[in-house]
Amino acid sequence: MRLQIPFSVVDFSILRLGETPREALQQTVDLARHVEALGFKRFWLTEHHGVLSSASAATSVVIGHVAGKTSVIRVGSGGVMLPNHPPLVIAEQFGTLASLYPDRIDLGLGRAAGGHDGVLRALRVGPAARDRFPSDVRELQFFFREPTPDQKVHAVPGAGLSVPIWLLGSSTFSAEQAGALGLPFAFATHIGPDAVGAAIEIYRSSFKASEVLARPYVMITVLVIAAETDEAARHLFTSIQQIVLTMLRGDMAGPLPPPVHDLGAIATPQELAGAERRLRYAIVGSQKTVRQGIEALIAETAADELSVLTMIYDLDARRRSFEIVAEARDGGVVLARTKSGHDANRAH
Repeated sequence: MRLQIPFSVVDFSILRLGETPREALQQTVDLARHVEALGFKRFWLTEHHGVLSSASAATSVVIGHVAGKTSVIRVGSGGVMLPNHPPLVIAEQFGTLASLYPDRIDLGLGRAAGGHDGVLRALRVGPAARDRFPSDVRELQFFFREPTPDQKVHAVPGAGLSVPIWLLGSSTFSAEQAGALGLPFAFATHIGPDAVGAAIEIYRSSFKASEVLARPYVMITVLVIAAETDEAARHLFTSIQQIVLTMLRGDMAGPLPPPVHDLGAIATPQELAGAERRLRYAIVGSQKTVRQGIEALIAETAADELSVLTMIYDLDARRRSFEIVAEARDGGVVLARTKSGHDANRAH
C-alpha cells in the first residue's frame, strides 16, 4: 500500500572526487529525469557559493536547464539564499522561469548565505542582510502581486504570477516566519537535527491562514541512502560520513569521496560519535529498513511531504537508491498522521 504523502527530491549537484562541474550538472539533469519517471513530485536545487562539494551556485540557471530537460516534475529552489540577492532580482528570475515553465516552478527561500565568511565578503553581503530576511520576503511577495496603478517598480516578468513561495529552515526562526506569513515550511533534518520538533511545533502554532495556504504544510528533508542490503547501504553512507567528519574538524568539505570499508581507520571514536549525532535522522538501509525509517519520521513529524536528499559516490548506486525509495513509497504502510490532519490541504 502506498504512503499517502508526496515524495520529492533535493539535489546539491554534488561534485564527486575528480569530477568537473559540467559532469556534476549533467548528472543533475539525468537524476531529475530519473526521479520524474519514478513519480517524485518536485526536484529542488540548492544555492552554495565557494563550496568544493557542490556545483549548484547559479540556482535559477540550473532550475531553468533542468525544467527544460524534464516534462512534468516541479522544479525549484531548495533554496535561494535571499540575503544574497535583492528581492526584485529574484522576482524577475523566478518570474522568467514561471513564464517559461508555467505551473512547474517553486521558490524556496533560505536565510543563510550558502558559504563561509570569505564568500560573504565576495558576495558583498553585510551583517544586516540576514536581519532583513522577514522584510525581504514580504518585498518579494509584493513584486509577485498584481501592480497597483501608482506602483513605481515592477517585476517584469514576475508581477501577477503565482510562483509558490516556501520558507526553508533548520531552526525555529524561519519556522515562525513561515507560520506568520501563512507559507509552506520545509525543514532540513540534515542541518538542524536538534531543532526538528521545536521548529515544526512553532510553525504550526504560529500559523495564520493566508491567500495561498489555509492550513500548515510541512515538508521534511531527510538524507536517505538505500541499497539492496543494510550492509551495502551503510558502506555507501561512509562517503557522506567522511564529509561530515571533515566539517566537524573545522575544515572545508571537499568533493564527495568514494566510500571506505572502515571509518574507524580514519576517525577517532569521539569523531565518529559526533558524526552519528549530526546524521542521526539519516535513513540508511535496504528497502525494508528505509520504509520503516520513513514511516517513523512521518509519525514523529506528521509531515505533509517528504523530500529526499541522497549523496552517493557511485552513480548507478545513486540511481538505484531512488528506485528503492520509490519502491518503499509505493509498498509502504499508510500512516495516520495524528499530529497534523492536513490531508485535504496540499501545497502546490
